[in-house]
This record gives sequence, C-alpha cells and structure tokens, in this order.
Amino acid sequence: MERVTHVFFVPGMAADVSIFEHIKLPEDRFAIHLIPWKIPKKDESLPDYAKRMTVVIKNEPCVLLGVSFGGIVVQEMSKFIKASKVIIVSSVKCNAEFPNRIRVVGKTKAYRFFPTSLISKIENWEKLAFGDFAKKRAALYQKYLSVKDKTYLDWSIEKIVHWDKTEPDPDIIHIHGDKDVVFPIIHIKNCIIIKGGTHAMIINRARWFNDNLPKIIDENYG
Repeated sequence: MERVTHVFFVPGMAADVSIFEHIKLPEDRFAIHLIPWKIPKKDESLPDYAKRMTVVIKNEPCVLLGVSFGGIVVQEMSKFIKASKVIIVSSVKCNAEFPNRIRVVGKTKAYRFFPTSLISKIENWEKLAFGDFAKKRAALYQKYLSVKDKTYLDWSIEKIVHWDKTEPDPDIIHIHGDKDVVFPIIHIKNCIIIKGGTHAMIINRARWFNDNLPKIIDENYG
C-alpha cells in the first residue's frame, strides 16, 4: 500500500481554516489536517506558541503549509517536529523580505496604535463597503477573517513586525503571487511565482494549488 503523506495547513492571520475549503488533494495519497489558531497566552513567545501549535500533529514526518502569518508560524513549528517539507504561501522566509512599511512599524512600535479592538467588533463588513467589487471583497473578509479576538490580533501583529529570522532557509518551498500587495514580490527571493496571484490566492486560485501541490510535495518542483 502506498504511504499517505500527512499535510498540515495553518491559515493566515485572523483567518479561519475555511480558507482551505477549496483545496482538494488525492485522498489515496494525502491526508489533509487543518490547524486553527489558538489564543496566545500572556507574554507568550512566538517559538512557544509554535510549539503549542504542534501538539495536534501525530504523524511525522509530515508536510507543513502556512499562508501569510501562518507561513511564519509553520517555519517556527518545524523546529519542534520532523517536517519533510515546509511550504509557505503569500508569506516571507525571513524579515529581509518584509516591505519597508513593516520594518518601520516595528522600529517605531506604531503597531501598538492599530485599532484591533474595532476590528474585533465589526460584525458586518459589507455595510462598510461601496461598489460591487468592494462588497464582494468585504463579504469574503467577513467569511474567512473570523478570528477577531483582540488578544490574538495584538499578539500576532507584534510577532510579525518583530520576527527575528534574518536568513532564509534554502529548503523552504515558497509560493508567491506577483500581485501580492501585503508582501510585494519585489522583496521576495527564490519562489514559485503565480502570475496574477494576490495575497488571497489560496482562496481564489485554489485550482492551481490542487493541480500543483501534489507534485510540489512529492518531488522537487521546477
């Protein structure tokens, strides 16, 4: 019997695991596991949090896949478990790939003034949007960005801007869209580029991932 590869998915910041609802891998070869966000403990470090996120992993070696902030977290998780591959999507491999605005926010500590308390209380994002496209995008945000706990949001923002990884791991498999406005492609090195891919491409380009993830996981891609 062919061995099944266990793939653990971590969503982006504030996102629910439902962002992976359209990701389908051949069930005879892969087992998909979704890891939701936990509420961080007071003053919990990123490595300690990442270690807690690995508690649900009972199948090693495994594949870790993280989106955006989840991409940062799976890199930290890989320090505590045996991962055969670490795949990041719409994310960064080290803090050198951050855009300048994130570095400035980290140095000035301006993130402390980000109104996370307001975000956590917004119940109907569509009401704040104007125009058909904006309303559709707001509906997506409300559906998928459901982790609105202020403690989690404050902690996540702080850990992103102060991530201290300075050198990229050459073994990381990085998938990135050339239209990503959160982490612009101009700052990203050594990645699989998705033409027209945005920061949300795990949702709106799911077909590409379904077609390509199996071979990316099974062998060297490219």
